[in-house]
This record gives sequence, C-alpha cells and structure tokens, in this order.
Amino acid sequence: MGSCNPMTEIPEDDNLIAAARLILSELGSKNKKLSNEAREILADLRMQLSSMAEIVETKDEDEELSDIKGRLNSIHDKVMTWEVGQSMIWDAGPDEAKEYLKAVDEARRLATSLDSLNPSKDSEEHELLRLANDTLQSSMAKIEEEFKHMLVQNRQNFEPERLSFRSSEDDGVDESLFMSFGDDSFDYSIQRDSISRGAEVHVMDLINPSVIPDLKTIANLMFDSNYGRECSQAFISVRKDALDGCLFILEVEKSSIEDILKMEWVTLNSKIRRWTKTLRIFVRIYLASEKFLCEQIFGQRESVSLFCFSESSKVSILQLLNFAEAIAVGPHQPEKLLRILDMYEVLADLTPDIESLYPDDNGSYLRTEFQDVLNRVGGCATTTFLEFKNAVRSSVSNAAFPGGGIHHLTRYVMNYIRTLIDYSDSLNTLLKDPNEGADQDSSSSPDTSSTFEDDSANWNSSLSPLGLHFRSLMSILESNLEEKSRLYKEDALGHLFLMNNVHYMTEKVKGSELRTILGDNWIRKHNWKFQHYAMSYERSTWSWILSLLRDEGLHHPGSSSSISKTLLKERLHVFYTAFEEIYKSQTGWSIPNSQLCEDVRISMSLKVIQAYRTFVGRHSNNINEKYIKYSADDLENYLLDLFEGSPRSLHSFHRR
Repeated sequence: MGSCNPMTEIPEDDNLIAAARLILSELGSKNKKLSNEAREILADLRMQLSSMAEIVETKDEDEELSDIKGRLNSIHDKVMTWEVGQSMIWDAGPDEAKEYLKAVDEARRLATSLDSLNPSKDSEEHELLRLANDTLQSSMAKIEEEFKHMLVQNRQNFEPERLSFRSSEDDGVDESLFMSFGDDSFDYSIQRDSISRGAEVHVMDLINPSVIPDLKTIANLMFDSNYGRECSQAFISVRKDALDGCLFILEVEKSSIEDILKMEWVTLNSKIRRWTKTLRIFVRIYLASEKFLCEQIFGQRESVSLFCFSESSKVSILQLLNFAEAIAVGPHQPEKLLRILDMYEVLADLTPDIESLYPDDNGSYLRTEFQDVLNRVGGCATTTFLEFKNAVRSSVSNAAFPGGGIHHLTRYVMNYIRTLIDYSDSLNTLLKDPNEGADQDSSSSPDTSSTFEDDSANWNSSLSPLGLHFRSLMSILESNLEEKSRLYKEDALGHLFLMNNVHYMTEKVKGSELRTILGDNWIRKHNWKFQHYAMSYERSTWSWILSLLRDEGLHHPGSSSSISKTLLKERLHVFYTAFEEIYKSQTGWSIPNSQLCEDVRISMSLKVIQAYRTFVGRHSNNINEKYIKYSADDLENYLLDLFEGSPRSLHSFHRR
C-alpha cells in the first residue's frame, strides 16, 4: 500500500472505520504471519482503543450521575418546600398531592438504585445516596403527618341511635338500620348478623370513603420505602383514640376493679345492663368495621392489617373485659345472678366473633383473655346459683308467718327460678357435672338428702343438669317450709301453711316452662302433697267438731235408745262454742289462691254442714228451738268467711 493514501478525502470517522475493516481483513487471511513490528503496532492500537472506551464510559457515568443529582435536588427542594410551611399537602388539592407522592416515590427508587451500587464512603454516589435518604426521611415524616391528619379529620361520627352500614361483600350499597339504645328497648336484630361465619358482614364507614384510596396510597409508599413500622404506629395511635371515643359515646366509663366492687347494686345493675348491650355493638359493629378499615388501607398486607387491628383495639377490649372480671370476682349475691348470666351469654355468644376477628398470633392474647373472662364469669354464675341454694337452705324464721299464707321466701324462690328458665341453655352448660359418672363434689352437686325428695330411683337420669338443680332447690325450699310450719302453735295452721305454699309452687311449675324442666311426675307428686296437707288441715280442725255431731255419749245412763235432752243441749253448746272459736281464728287465716280456697270451703261444707244438718234433723223432737243458735245455711255462709285473712267474731250473730 506504500505511500498511497486512498482515505485522505474521507471524513475522519469513515477513515477509522475503513482502516479498521482493512486491518480485520488482513488479519483474517489464512496462514498470515505477523512480523514483530506488526505485533507492536497492533498492541499499541489495542491500548489506545481500550483507553478511548474508558473515556467514553466515564463520560456516560458522569452524565448519569449529573442527571440523578439534578433530579434529587429537585425532589429535595419540593420536599423541603412543604417542610417549611404548616399546611397540609392534601389541602392543596389532589393534583399537588399526586405530584408530591410521585416525587417521593422517585426518590425511593433512586435511593434503591444508588444503594445497589454499594458506593464507597468518599464517592459522589455515596453523597447522592445520603441526599436521597435524607430526602426520603423528610418526606416520610411529612406523609406520616398527612396520614394521621386524614385519619382524624375524616373520622365519621358514631351515633348508636342511627347507624348506616355498608356490606363488605357489596359494591358500596348502603343499608340504613335503626337501633334504639334505651335501657329497655334495644333492638338486637342487627346483632344477630354473623361476622365471618359464612354470613354477610355489615360494617359502618368509620372513615370518609373518599379518602380511603389516598390513605392506601400513602401506606403502600411508606411500606415500600421501609417505613412500614412508622405507618403502622401512626394508624394505631389514631385509631386507639377513635375506639376510646366510641366507648365514651356508648357511656362506658373507665373504672378500676376496686371502684366497681364499691358500687351500690342499683348502680351496678344499670351498668351491667348497659355493658351487655355495649359489648354487642362494639364487637359486632364497631370492631367489624375497624377490621374492615384496616383491610381497606393495608390491602394485601394481611399480617400488617391484623397487627394494626389487634393493637388499635386491644386497650378498648381489655377495658370492657376488665368490667366483667370485676363482676366475676365480686360477692356472689343471688340478686346478681340474672345480670351475671346476661354477661356470660353475651360473652359466649361473641366468642366466635372474637376468634374470627383475631385469627392469628397477633390476636392470641385477646382471644385467650376473652375466653378466660368468659370462664370466670361462668364460674361466678355457677357459684352464685349454688350460693342462692345455700341461702334458701339457711333462711331461718323466728316467728310463724302470719295467717299461714304464701311465705315471701316461696314467692321469691319460685319467681326467681322462673326467670332462670330464659337461661336454660347456659345453666345446663354451667351446672353440668364435670365428673359425671364419678364421685360428685357435694358443693356443686344437687342436694338429694331432703325427706321431700322423690322416691324414684331413676329421677336424676332423665333430667337436665338444670332440672336436677331445680329439683334439688325445690326440695331445699320444701324442707325449709316444713321447719317454718313447726313455728305455728296450731297444727291445723301449720298444715294450711304447707298446703298454701306447696300449691303455689305446683301452680308456678304447671304454668311455665318449669313443667318441661321438672317433669309431670314432679307435678303429680306435689298435687298429692298439697292435697295431703289439705286433708291434714281438715282432720286437725274438724275431726273433734264432727265427733260432737255423733250420738255417742248422748243416751241416758243404762239406756241405749233414750237421748238425754240435757246432754244434747250441752253437746250443741260445745259445738257452737267450738265453731265460734274456729270462725274467730280461721277468718284470720289465709288461702290466697281463690280456687284452692273455694275447694277447701266446699270440702268443709260437705262434711260439716251435712253432719250438722243430719244431727239437728235427727234430734229435732228433743231440741228446743231456742237452743239452736245457727241454721245449717247460717253455718254454711259463715264458712265462706274463713281464710280471708281478717279475724271476725260470731258473737253479734248469736240468737237469743
């Protein structure tokens, strides 16, 4: 090729390309051997090309770093602009907020990219990484503030009297439901909607639905930027206050166990009634809505959603459970049993809801605490019922009950256990003997030692636990009544007292669901019992009176057919005196049940009046009319005055 230079007229880049092609062509010739000079030239060429490549690469990197630096400075300036002011970004409008989040997200991606280079401490890349992290940290603090601000400012008012619910399974269709939160008129219809048990869940909007997308965007950005813990804590702190506010609206006060134990029963009774209603609302409506809010904001981060829900609601749930625990450790007074059973039933009813709301390890503490409180309240109910039985057993009277009527203990016990029928399922669970089939603990097993108990060997095998304890309680009551009947000086009044009270017990059983619990056999036996006491009363009162209306002892001495008028006159006088005494005392006695009173009067009339009419008629020829103080009709009418509870006298009616 010598001195010929065919590329002198070709542009510079084209000259290089043509020369490179020529060299490649020559090097590609077969069996081409290079001289030492050629090798030296090619080696020098290689070095020059390598140096040129490094220069180009360095120039590209410098340009890229310069671009990154420019972007970071721009983002930093934007972030710091909002740091200076006190206004909220979202208050400036959605476009400004969108641009801000876009810039922060770019800072996050740039920081991630720079960090992946693992730059040395003194390099420019390290300085840019520091700037990116500083910018990101400042922006995270700002959007955390925005996040909390939106949660607070967009909180929906909670009004128990009127709640608007949104189904979590629909597309936002609202369904208005109304509830009265008065003490005695609460509507539980909404509360029966199951939560996460295969039924549609109704929730209310705790936050204005329009800001949910923004809250979700902020949460996603904070978690993607490794600021998830800060986001979670911000959410938890705000929602803790919201849940606390809900309890305040529901009039649940923060009280220590000591304060609760010091309360008078009237106050405590009212608080328990409100507590049972509040717990249903709080769990079935408010907590369900709170969990739904967590799911809306934290999206697919299920563990985060469950954690935030558990932490934000923990204090409020424990506050409610603390009240129940205070009741459980308090005195086991019988008047508290119904309210304690109300608490037990609402806790038991809500247990599946709690298990559904807190399904993972984050909620294990609350699940366990809820179950423990349920068990303690259940144990308190059991103990209170057994204490009630002991109170009936130990009820002592120093004086006979006036008039032989229905003792207030009988009324109290029967009305008490009739109200317990509404809690049959719970009581059957609580009173079930855990050692059934083994030796029973006398402290928790029904007392069957009473002389009034049924003789049937199989009576306890066919009854529910509640039936066993009710029969035992009735037996205890009857034994107590028998002791009280011995306080009467007149045996007849003692029998009348037992007749009244056993009849009252029997009627209460026959007229309620107690009949199903205690069985028809119990009713038959107690029908026989009060009839037996009625007959015992009649024998005690009238046996001697009726004996006066027989002819024995009226004949002249030595004669079996001649009646002595003197003895007959004396016999009538004794009869009238005895009748008057019975009238005077037993008009003050009482048979409160009108039908039973009529039956006893009819029975007496059939015996006494018939015997008197027969006696007077048989001896009419031997009795002077002036000695007959009362006709049979008079006596029959006088018998109608008995058992009215107001003593009267017949002296003003005596004939002269």
